[in-house]
Amino acid sequence: MRMLKQLFDFYINASIHVASSVLALTWVSFIRLEIPCDFSVLLFNFFATITGYNFVKYFGLAKFHHRSLTNWLKAVQLFSFICFFALVYFAFKLEAVTWCYILVLATITFLYAIPFLPRNIFVDSKQNLREIGGLKIYIIALVWSVATVLLPVVENGVLFSADVFIMMLQRFVFVLVLMLPFEIRDLSYDSLKLSTLPQKIGIYKTKAIGVCLLGMFLFLEFFKDTMNYNAVFILAVVVFITMLFIVFSKENQRKYYSSFWVEGLPILWLALLLLYGTA
Repeated sequence: MRMLKQLFDFYINASIHVASSVLALTWVSFIRLEIPCDFSVLLFNFFATITGYNFVKYFGLAKFHHRSLTNWLKAVQLFSFICFFALVYFAFKLEAVTWCYILVLATITFLYAIPFLPRNIFVDSKQNLREIGGLKIYIIALVWSVATVLLPVVENGVLFSADVFIMMLQRFVFVLVLMLPFEIRDLSYDSLKLSTLPQKIGIYKTKAIGVCLLGMFLFLEFFKDTMNYNAVFILAVVVFITMLFIVFSKENQRKYYSSFWVEGLPILWLALLLLYGTA
C-alpha cells in the first residue's frame, strides 16, 4: 500500500497527471474539429508538458540544493531528462511551421522560470514572468490554449476559421477556471506581489467569477458554425462538474482536491467524448 501511495505521489509530483490533462485537451480538439488524431502532436504535448512543468517547478531547488537533492527529486530529474529526449524525438516528426509555435511556447516557458527582469521593479527576487503580479494564470492559460488547439490545427494544415478561434478562446477561459481552485488553495502561501484573484477580491468573488467564466465558456459554443449536440451536452456536463469543484474550493483543501481531481477534469471530458460524443 505504501508503494502505491509513493507511485501515486510520483505521478502527481512528476507532472504526469497534468501532462495527461494536456494530452486529453489536445485530443478533445482533434475530435471537436474533426481532424484525424495525430499521435505525434499528442505525445509531443505530453512529454513537453512534463519537461516544462518540472523545469518551472524544480529549477530553483535543483539550482540551489543540487548537492543535497532528495531521492524523489533525483527521480523526477531523471524522469524529466528522459521525457526531454522523448519530446525532441516527437518534435522532429512535426512540420517545420509547427516548430515556430513550439519555439514561442518554449521561450515563454523559459522566461516563466528564469530570472531576467530588473530586481524589485515588477517582481520579487526571482525576477521571472511567474512573479509578475496577476500574470501567472494568464500565461498558463495562453500556453495551454496554443498547445492544445493551435498546434493540432497548424500541424494538420487546417484553416484558421471562426470555430478554431472560438475554441482557442474557450480553452483559454476553461484553463483560467481550472486555475482558480489552486489560487484559492495557495492563498496563504503566495506572495502578495503575485496579486492573485483571491488576494485581490477574496474567495467568494473569485468563485463567482469562475462560475461566470464557465457560463461564458458554454455560451461561446453556440457561436460555432459546426455543432454536435452530443458534444454540447457533454460540454454542459463538464461545465456543471467544474462549477461544483469551484464552488466547494477552499483554502484548507484535501491534499489531492486540486492537484488530482480538478486537474483531471480534461481527462473526464475526453473520456465522455470518446464514449458518447459521436453517438
